This record gives sequence, C-alpha cells and structure tokens, in this order.
Amino acid sequence: MRPETHPDQPFAVAPSSRAPQPPDTRSVFALPPVLARKSAPALIAADDAHLAAVRGRLAEEIAALEDRLTRLRATHARLGQEALDRDLEIHRTTSRLQLLRRFGVDLCLGRMVVAGSGERPAERVYIGRIGLSDAAGHRLLVDWRAPAAEPFFAATHADPAGLVSRRRYRWSSGPGNERRITDYWDEVFDPSADGAGDAAAALDDQSAFIASLGASRSPRMRDVLATIQADQDAIIRASSRDALVVDGGPGTGKTVVALHRAAYLMHAEQRLSHGGILFVGPHRPYLAYVEDVLPSLGEDSVRVCTVPDMVPEGRDGDRMAEEPDPLCRSLKSGSRLLDAVAAAVRYHEQAPRDPLLVETPWRDVVIEPDAWAEAFDAPAPGTAHNDARDEVWDALIGALVEDHADEDLPARALDRSLRQNTALQRAFVAAWPVLDPVGVIADLWAVPAFLRVCAPWLGDAEREALRREDARAWTRQDLPLLDEARALIGDPAGARRRRRQEAVTAEEREYRERVLDELLAADDDKESAITGFFFGEDSAGVREMLLDEEALPRRDPDALAGPFAHVIVDEAQELSDAEWAMLLRRGPSHSLTIVGDRAQARHGFGETWADRLARIGLRRVAQASLRINYRTPEEVMAAAEPVIRAALPDANVPVSVRASGIPVRYASAAERDRIIAEWLAAHAEGIACVIGDDRPYRDARGAVEPRVRLCTPLTAKGLEFDLVVLVDPELLGEGIEGAVDRYVAMTRATQELVVLTGER
Repeated sequence: MRPETHPDQPFAVAPSSRAPQPPDTRSVFALPPVLARKSAPALIAADDAHLAAVRGRLAEEIAALEDRLTRLRATHARLGQEALDRDLEIHRTTSRLQLLRRFGVDLCLGRMVVAGSGERPAERVYIGRIGLSDAAGHRLLVDWRAPAAEPFFAATHADPAGLVSRRRYRWSSGPGNERRITDYWDEVFDPSADGAGDAAAALDDQSAFIASLGASRSPRMRDVLATIQADQDAIIRASSRDALVVDGGPGTGKTVVALHRAAYLMHAEQRLSHGGILFVGPHRPYLAYVEDVLPSLGEDSVRVCTVPDMVPEGRDGDRMAEEPDPLCRSLKSGSRLLDAVAAAVRYHEQAPRDPLLVETPWRDVVIEPDAWAEAFDAPAPGTAHNDARDEVWDALIGALVEDHADEDLPARALDRSLRQNTALQRAFVAAWPVLDPVGVIADLWAVPAFLRVCAPWLGDAEREALRREDARAWTRQDLPLLDEARALIGDPAGARRRRRQEAVTAEEREYRERVLDELLAADDDKESAITGFFFGEDSAGVREMLLDEEALPRRDPDALAGPFAHVIVDEAQELSDAEWAMLLRRGPSHSLTIVGDRAQARHGFGETWADRLARIGLRRVAQASLRINYRTPEEVMAAAEPVIRAALPDANVPVSVRASGIPVRYASAAERDRIIAEWLAAHAEGIACVIGDDRPYRDARGAVEPRVRLCTPLTAKGLEFDLVVLVDPELLGEGIEGAVDRYVAMTRATQELVVLTGER
C-alpha cells in the first residue's frame, strides 16, 4: 500500500527510529552591520520562528529518509515488477534526500502575506523549492510550482494578485557551511491592509532581483528561483497543450524561463509524467553551464541534450565539422532530402514481379507476384523496415501454407519446409533485405545513380555537391538524415534479438512448467495450499510471475528516441528544417516550448515565428515576448544595439533595467593579457571570457587561468560572463552572420565589455 501523501510532498515519510534531537533555536538571520535596521525583532521574529520550525522538520525528515533508504536497500525483491517498484522508490527517496541535504533551511525562498477577506484574517505563506508539512500535516512550505505559490511570483504593483506584501530572502553560507539570511527585501502592495502580525516592512531602494544581477558569475548558472519576475512566471506556468514560442533578446531570461518551465510542467501537468520532457540546448558548454538548475528545482527526470546528441554519430557534435560547401549545406539543411531517405528505404522493398517456383518434398509451390505484394502490405503503416521484415516473411509463409496445405500436406510440415527453402530465402533477402541506416545514407553520397533514383528532382550540380569520396565522413548536416534513416529502418539486429528473446522465453516457460510438474508430483496432498496456489483456477498469473525476466536478452533503450510528452528547445532560431524534423519526431503531439531570438539567427530569420513554424507543420502556435534585459547593462547594450540594427533594423533589442557604471573600453589587441591580469587582480570572483582569440590566458607561472574562458560566438550562446574581451570583431565576418556573431559576443557581458583591435 502506498503511503498517504501531502499535496506538496512527493511521498510521505515514515517517522524516524532515531531519538528526537533538541530543537535548534539559533536565528537564521545573520545580517551585516550595515543592515542593522533590518534586524529589529518586529521585522524578523515571526520569520525566525517559522524557519526554526522548518529547520527542525527538515532534520526529522532527513533522519526518516535515511532510515527508509536503508530499509529499502536491504529489501530483497526478486521478481521483475517488484524489483522495479523498489528501485523507483529508492530513486524517489534518494532524490528528495539529496535535495534536503543540499539546501537545508534555505529551501525557503521567501514569504508572502495574503490579504484577508471578511472574517478570514490575512495569512503569511512561505514558499519553498519543495512542499513541506510538519508532523501534524500543517503546511510549512508551499512548493513553488503549486497554484498557491503563484502570487509570490506574479504579483506586481499594478496587479498585487491578492497580496499585502512579499519578502524575498538572500541566503549565504556561514561557518560550517550553515545557511543564513544575509539580506531580504520587502515589497508592500497594500500599506493599509492587515499585515498578518507584521509591525512594519523594511523597504530597500533596489529590489533583491536587481541587486542579484550584479553578482559575480560562476562556472554554472546561478540560482535565480527566488527572483523570477512576473513576466517570466506567466510563461513558466502557461499551458503545454500546444506549441508556445518564447521570443526575447539577450539577457531577457529565456534560458531561465525554459529551465523553470520544464520543472514546473513536470510537477503541474500529470499527463506529461508518462512521456516526460526533453530539453534541448544549443551546445555542450551550455549544458554544463545549466546542468545544476533542474536538480536545484527538485526535478531530475527531464532529459537534457543537444540536437547532435540524438544521433550516435553526433555524440561529439560540438567538434563536428559543418558542411564547407554552401550548396551542400543548404540541401542537407532542408526537408526535401528527407524524402530521398524515404525513397532509399522503399528502393529496398521491391516485391518480385515474376512467379517463383519453390520445390518442397511433396510438390512444387508457385509464388505469384500478387502473393508477394499482399505480404508486403501486411505491416502497419509506419513500421520500421527492419521491424516489418519478420511480419512480411510470416505473412508470405502463412498465405502459402493456407493456399497449399491439405490432408496430404500437413500445414506444420509445409511451413517448416518453406521457411528452410534456400531459394525462397534468397528471393526474400533480395526483395526485403536487412538494412543498416548508416550504410543507406552513405550510399546516397557515394553512388550517384542511387541518389538520382531516390532524389530525381536534383540537378547535376546539386548531386555533385552532395557526392563525397569518404561517404562516412559525417558533418553536422548529415545528422538529421541519419536520424531519419534510423526512424524509417530500425535496428539492424532487432529481428535477431527478438527471435533470441522468443527462444529464451520459450525455454524459460518450459523450465517453469517442468519445475511445477515436479512440485505437483512431490505433493502428496492434492488439496494443499501449494497445489491450489500454482494449479488452481486463478493460478495463471502466479505461474507467469515465475518467468525469470533477467534471463531475457535486452537492448538498452535509446533514452533520447522518444516520443516525449513535451519538448523544450532553447536557441531555436538556429534550427534547420531537417533538425526540426528530428524534434517533431520526438514530440509528435506538437506540445513544444520554443525559445529563441530571431535577431540572433546566424543565417538570417526573415520570417515571422508563425510563418517559420507553419512551414514545418506547426500551425497552433501561441507566442510570448520578453522585452526586459535583466543581464546586460545599459553601457554594453548602447554599444551592441547599433551593431545588430545595421543588419536587422527590426531586431527585438530589449531594454536594460540597470547600469553597471563601467563604460565599454576599446584598446589594442596587444593589451589583451594586461587587461585580463588587471581584471583578475581586482576581482577575486567572477568569470572572464575571450571571444575571437583562441590563445589561452596564462598567469605569471605559466598556468592556464581557470577563470578565463575561450569561446567563439557560437559556443558563447546562452552563456554569460562578468568580463567579455572581444578581439577583432570585424574578423567575425560580414553580412547578417557577422553582425549576429558580434551582437551575441558583446551581449554576453554582465559587467564589463572590452573590444580589442589591431596587432596582437
């Protein structure tokens, strides 16, 4: 029986067998002297008491989870489903335990005071990364994804969403890595309302969110859950039924929205739990940068990858070459060549046009073309070529047996004879061979006649552009075609694996029946419980459970093959039509979150989002825009905006909400190392990035400085750095591609931008 759960908790926790510990009464507030006015008991006493209760409950739950995990791991579960259930429970318990150990009391993001009405008083509600209740079931923290938490993020002074006030905490590590509140920020929406016991609010001249924007960057994306803004939250909580485009310029929080939306949807929409969510990022440095975000939000079941990761040949996708020839790149990026892949598969599904004479020990059997054609139609539409092969073979043999078996020619004997007939086997292999998806695509590039048959619309120059001496020297543009081939063809070893599995299953069943027969023979009492259990009217299910599932051959499933219930793709403006086909195959319901900026498309994006997506088959599309730049300071945007508008006058350039006070600097490329050294000396924390120069920065001892990254405009997409040193921006190219690369490079800076030109 599953334990009863609280709505805000993934599962209930059994009481710990450990002795209760005395309550920890230390204050969670450790405000610096400069914020002494915020330390007044009237301002923090209620929060301190509540967070002390949270801390105590967390200690109890951690102890209980540890005990539960120990018991689960000691449980022996031999049967397949039982073992699976135990493993899933271990995973859930471990995930929650890791989250509680990681955050502790700083699971609490802040609190809000909900206005009362009539006789109902105002209520103070605390928001957490997860839900938490005390032993009596009283709510201590509301999960940030729950509907009750929505006003905490959505409230604005224009629309308070029923709140009197809101407080956000800033947590920092103290001695022993204990988490303490080192600052907080209050917003009051209704000064005249009852404040649920608050004597006053401590108002700052800048919000916690704005203050956090100036913090130093680290190798991983900072935790920003507590400071999600109303425009971002509305997108995070939007329905996933259809496709949603999130359009926004640099620094508007598109990636933040995309990641938090993944965590929110997995919690809020139960229908997504069956297929799950696939999150697609632009490149591997991006995935490394954001890999900590979803676990910090209490979500570890979302699949995260790049487009090349979806294909085995692309697992090193960040190092894969692009097609050097523009015509070849254009052809492979479009959707038309996907039709050529389908034609290449159909080319290998040719029913014989002439009768085939098959000799058997009894009589000759003539197989007419109609019999072949009927067998070829047996598989259901959409069945992969290799998977359908056994169905075609069985349909052909079955039809022949039905037509020719009689009293003198038993069906079983004829079936066996036909299946073992060498001439029939050869004819079938020629008509429907086992295909290798990689080999089919290689043949298209290596055999001009084959490409001409499969893609008759191509001209001579186009076929020549696609021809390749080394047919398997894959580029990034080959990956969607390889993916299409795998989807249409299936696993070359699949049929062999299925036959082996059937044989092993048959052997296991035979062994099971033999054991049960021996058990029955050894039981003198035919009315005993053992006999009834294994041989009674309801014993079929019990007998089937004895099948040893561990003996069955298995293939590790492709975790990225899908289908997924929802797909989220960041930097979507860069996807080609062929790459979109890969995503739509994994999200066939067209439940998508599409995040991007048309002005950051390196190869141009002249259409609207609606037109672009209609071209790939998406017609039910909603769109949301983010127009506030939270990351890039005014000084940097003032320099970057003319760069992109020169190429794209209608670019969606967002408005910055802050200034760093540091003007953009221009200097000689020869000063690169001096500028970086001075910045490192002045900043004990933070990350610098050099774009346009692949020489690593070394310190006085010759060691490579880990706080200085080297990026191209392409690998910098989606990332942010305190200092960006852009070297020779004019060398990044001309036209739209060059302008976009410069714009992307400049807008990665959160504090300071330095542009270098000239001799190095």
